[in-house]
Amino acid sequence: MKKTIVVYGSSTGSCQDVAEQIAKKLGVSDVKNVSEVDADTLSGYDNLLLGTSTWGAGELQDDWYDGVDALKSADLSGKTIALFGCGDAEGYSDTFCGGMSEIYKTVKDSGAKLIGQVPADSYTYDDSESVVDGKFVGLAIDVSESEEETEKRIDDWIDVIRPEL
Repeated sequence: MKKTIVVYGSSTGSCQDVAEQIAKKLGVSDVKNVSEVDADTLSGYDNLLLGTSTWGAGELQDDWYDGVDALKSADLSGKTIALFGCGDAEGYSDTFCGGMSEIYKTVKDSGAKLIGQVPADSYTYDDSESVVDGKFVGLAIDVSESEEETEKRIDDWIDVIRPEL
């Protein structure tokens, strides 16, 4: 596997937990809060696994606002990027995992290869800006209502992205 970093934004620790699970399962040692990275840091990796929790009306986790600026400043061409997001499909069913969409919009035209889209039909929610053509733009994790499915969703996602890394 090429040089890989897992970057997350987490206010309550849920997205950090998911990031650490992903890193452990992939054997990745570089796991950082987005507040600890800049454009130079991101430019030093071949693979970026980027995760955010979702807040309010489908918004990014607070630390990611500076993180988006770092992504915009980094040279992402030729890199492989996979996204993951945490949300609450019952309490915020109309904006489930919407935070991922902001990161997606930032990187989709960057020259990076985006991998790890997940079919949305295996989730129960009303709407999400993170769904494009029937798929979430990355791994969606419902940390509130579907915790028992989290490990299987992570394992299945890793099986899909690992060959691309």
